[in-house]
Amino acid sequence: MSVPAYYPYRSLAVRDEYFAHYDSLAARDWPVVSEERMVPTSGGATFVRISGPSGAPPLVLLPGAGATSLMWAPNVRSLSQAYRTFAVDQMGELGRSTCTQPVRNLDDLVRWLDELFDGLELSGGINLAGLSYGGALTAQYALRFPKRLRKAILLAPGATVLRLGAGFVIHLVLAAVASRRGLPLLFRWLFEDMIRKDPAWLDATLKEIFILMHELQRRKTPIPPVISDAEWGGLSVPTLFLVGEHEKIYSARKAVERLKRVAPQVRSTIVPGAGHDLTFVQADVVNRLIIEFLDG
Repeated sequence: MSVPAYYPYRSLAVRDEYFAHYDSLAARDWPVVSEERMVPTSGGATFVRISGPSGAPPLVLLPGAGATSLMWAPNVRSLSQAYRTFAVDQMGELGRSTCTQPVRNLDDLVRWLDELFDGLELSGGINLAGLSYGGALTAQYALRFPKRLRKAILLAPGATVLRLGAGFVIHLVLAAVASRRGLPLLFRWLFEDMIRKDPAWLDATLKEIFILMHELQRRKTPIPPVISDAEWGGLSVPTLFLVGEHEKIYSARKAVERLKRVAPQVRSTIVPGAGHDLTFVQADVVNRLIIEFLDG
């Protein structure tokens, strides 16, 4: 049986096959006991992994594009010590969330996120963190619904601070046009620190990506904008910006310089020995910086 054009998977049979594979990865890699919950929203049911002490301050974790809640496996144990973590499978992306309406733009995603918080009964005081695309979505939510958030954490957010660099765009186009050659080039370039730390990581990750490429339908992902000087200056939610010193999607140094100029209220830190893989290759450092910011 086929599925709607906006659904990630090519068919329900493919979806079920992927779910079995996904669940096996979760059983192997997810390091903490978690409650798994499907939360209704107008765009479909959202899958969330909930960990940490009941009644602790909430910390919602958004993955990057093409990733799932499992992306937070290197971080969730530390973050769940004193916080109630909610690791999310983004609507319209991979994972167990069930998309029933097309995601047309960032407004749809911000609205979905707001409904998700309602469904989780998180009325306010929410700490929201996101990596890459999830970081861009975190920034957009903080601008539009600041009263619901306690703090925001942006981990190498896509665009948002600076335009995506030419090198990243070129590698992305090559990966789209000639995936068998372009994707390995993109990953070696983008995640060089992780590959240096764990050479086997690349082959395992590429194998996973190529499997998924056969199972997914082509779909458009809304491109996040670069936030204006005025919007950054008016951002009222206490915000932490973390970027790896070897970041490739834009210059880490220039991103921090811009934020210091237009949004001095944002705490900005460059993480050494990491690039776009900062939550993996420097997990202990990133976890410590996040917890210090949340506790401060």
